[in-house]
Amino acid sequence: MESATLTRPRTEPPARSRHGARLLALPWPLLGLIGVTAAAIFGFFWYPTYPNYDSVYSLVWGRELLAGDQLSFEAFRAPTQHPLAIVFGAVLSVLGDGADRVMIAATFLSFVVLVAGIYRLASRAFTPLVGFIAAGLLCSRFDFPFLAARGYIDIPFLALIVWAAVMEQESRRRGTPVFVVLALAALLRPEAWLLIGLYFLWCAWPADWTTRIRYAAFTAAGPVIWAATDFAVTGDPLYSHTHTSGLAEELGRAKGLSAVPSSTVDFLIRLDKLPVVLLGIAGLVIAAYIAPRRVVIPFSLFLAGLGTFAAVGIAGLSVIQRYLLVPSLMVMVFAAVALGGFTMLRRGTLVRNVWMGAAILAVVGGVAFTATRVNLHVFETELEFRGDWRVGLEEVLAAPAVQAALKCGPVWVPNHKLIPDVRWVLDRPRDGVLARNDPAQEGRIARGGVAILPANRSTLVRQVLVDRGDIRLALPPEGYTFAAASSMYGAYVRC
Repeated sequence: MESATLTRPRTEPPARSRHGARLLALPWPLLGLIGVTAAAIFGFFWYPTYPNYDSVYSLVWGRELLAGDQLSFEAFRAPTQHPLAIVFGAVLSVLGDGADRVMIAATFLSFVVLVAGIYRLASRAFTPLVGFIAAGLLCSRFDFPFLAARGYIDIPFLALIVWAAVMEQESRRRGTPVFVVLALAALLRPEAWLLIGLYFLWCAWPADWTTRIRYAAFTAAGPVIWAATDFAVTGDPLYSHTHTSGLAEELGRAKGLSAVPSSTVDFLIRLDKLPVVLLGIAGLVIAAYIAPRRVVIPFSLFLAGLGTFAAVGIAGLSVIQRYLLVPSLMVMVFAAVALGGFTMLRRGTLVRNVWMGAAILAVVGGVAFTATRVNLHVFETELEFRGDWRVGLEEVLAAPAVQAALKCGPVWVPNHKLIPDVRWVLDRPRDGVLARNDPAQEGRIARGGVAILPANRSTLVRQVLVDRGDIRLALPPEGYTFAAASSMYGAYVRC
């Protein structure tokens, strides 16, 4: 007799469930990374911008370094030097005229690395959805890609800090790899000195003495190399500090410790926007309650960033919002917890379902808030200006009459704003490009040279009437005659 086998009838899942499973199975992090990379490539070619003031000086100093010349740290209103940026500028300077655009490409790449790092940090600390939301918030805070488009070293600095946090999040007291990354960051911005010092205290306590000495060497590398560079160039190992604080006072940017509390709130709202800040506060409370151990590294970065900002105020340096970039990133991470943290709860629970519904409503409201308040035309206009003025400057400097007059004296610019760009384009030394408002050069302009003047309202407002600028600096010097003009600048010469 043939035996019969009973089997349970197979039931197919609903089509909607199958489609949902397929959507969830897609490699969303990889797709997101590809999207951000594509956007960065598009931005690089569509908006051909050039590095900002500080970064162009890194190229100029890098070229001086390769040539064996004295680095012009003491030039009129020169920015603070950053050792790693100078080395990078030296490497790029061998590329010639295209080095400045390659620097922009490098900062765009750094932004992509930063976005990937924020995703990795938030996903490892909490969940992949939290990471995805945090990366999305970063991309939607336009100040950050705007910094990348202008070649600010803040973007590679942030990328190093975030990836150091990622390595530590994945393996506590990771040690040497984290120290290496933080030491590189400490050669870009002194804010990393506090972070690496705190990390040394965290790692050195349970380590043996050989390991402690190695960690101490990494910790000291940033300030020691910084001071040694200052001493080698200026004879003053504290030159960067004294020069920066003096320049901040001269330009009216030194606010003191009393301005730190109000500036902290104001700058975080500017960088993150008020809804994200409020979500960040809620997310921090939620994360501390649900997963207190997971919140340690992001919250430590947040506190260290606030501490650094307070130290900047105490030291008399410029109190500007760029010094709160690290805390603002962590606010985004905690805001992502508020929106996507329901994935830390068990499926099907009432709290999870209510939280998810509220998060969806918050996202819809956030998109509406952004759409009604963000003026993309402003960003587009700024990016176009930053490309156009540099092209216009190169055009007027290349004019035959201007080239012929270069032998008659220095190039005179209204103030410090154009000095590094003119020096980079013409490959001129420190005394070859001077500012008309430099007290040390008073009377010298009568001897002759080339005077570059703004030719339209945009260059006048952005490059002359800033930092207590004088409208008379936009007028031709006495005895100078017209030589050439572009859409952005005019050139007058006297030989």
